[in-house]
Amino acid sequence: MPQESPAYQGRNASAQGAPIAPLAPAHLILGDEEFLAERIRNRITREITQGKPDVPVTRLRAGMVTAPELIELLSPSLFADDRVVVLTDFNDAGKEPAELVLNALVDPAPGVTMIIMHSGGGRTKSMVPKLKKLTQVHEVNALKPRDRPGWVNQEFRAHGVNVPPDVTHALLEGVGSDLRELASAVSQLVSDTNGNVTVDAVRQYYEGVAEVSGFDIADLAVAGRTARAVASTRRALQLGTSPVALSAALAMKVGTIARLYSTRGQVNTRQLAGELGMHPFVIEKTLSVARRWSGDAISKAVIVVADLDAQVKGRGGDPEYAIEAAVRRVAELAG
Repeated sequence: MPQESPAYQGRNASAQGAPIAPLAPAHLILGDEEFLAERIRNRITREITQGKPDVPVTRLRAGMVTAPELIELLSPSLFADDRVVVLTDFNDAGKEPAELVLNALVDPAPGVTMIIMHSGGGRTKSMVPKLKKLTQVHEVNALKPRDRPGWVNQEFRAHGVNVPPDVTHALLEGVGSDLRELASAVSQLVSDTNGNVTVDAVRQYYEGVAEVSGFDIADLAVAGRTARAVASTRRALQLGTSPVALSAALAMKVGTIARLYSTRGQVNTRQLAGELGMHPFVIEKTLSVARRWSGDAISKAVIVVADLDAQVKGRGGDPEYAIEAAVRRVAELAG
């Protein structure tokens, strides 16, 4: 196992799954790596609300919040009820809201936990030293290339798996530098291989996708395989596959799942094939995937592909960005 660089050791530790305890009344998530920031915010919120489903969590953009809103949120309640206040983009906060937050941090109200998300720059850059003194700090700096292998190794260890260096390097070569996709890939590989992650397994997922079709991508998306579906989409686009063709394949697959969901409970595939006008093979292949979908998720996926159809046909936006975003969203809904 390669040694992790000194620059990496101890950095972004809480973003890797390290316990955030004891919980402080205020947290500063500092840095510009969005995925790690989201992960820490979600973990802190889960720890606070664990066993307390009624604890309200209010999320506001600091650049848009008004002083009266903040005063109401951060003032003590009569019964010191627990609540969580998340202020995103604090780097864009105006002077008055920023000062109100600082004052609240000096003397926090009982039961109120504040989570402040700050990029480290922007309009309130000069306030960072003060914020750091008054909060529990979680740094989420963007990783340098030399630090990514160590981060990937930590991701595997968080899933209870140790991998050799060649697996780590193969994953980085196949997936790239996006931490969200790397984390998703690690989770998928560990799940699909029962922890026996090899170079061959990585390459099976992330290499040789040159011949991937729109239907392959759609299959991956509706099965919830986010990282592989997105990687395959990017490769298909690089090779010149039309966004319209990819959109049509995704819409067809989502439509098939929606139709099968409406017939849930029936198990005679030949009868279903006749009723729906589909080949029995298609029914059998899709049924096992369709069972993992909920009605709400299907409804949302149908809206996603409808919006995508409009975008790839020139009704606004970047078609390539639109197809990648739609594939990711459908895969997330499937998960």
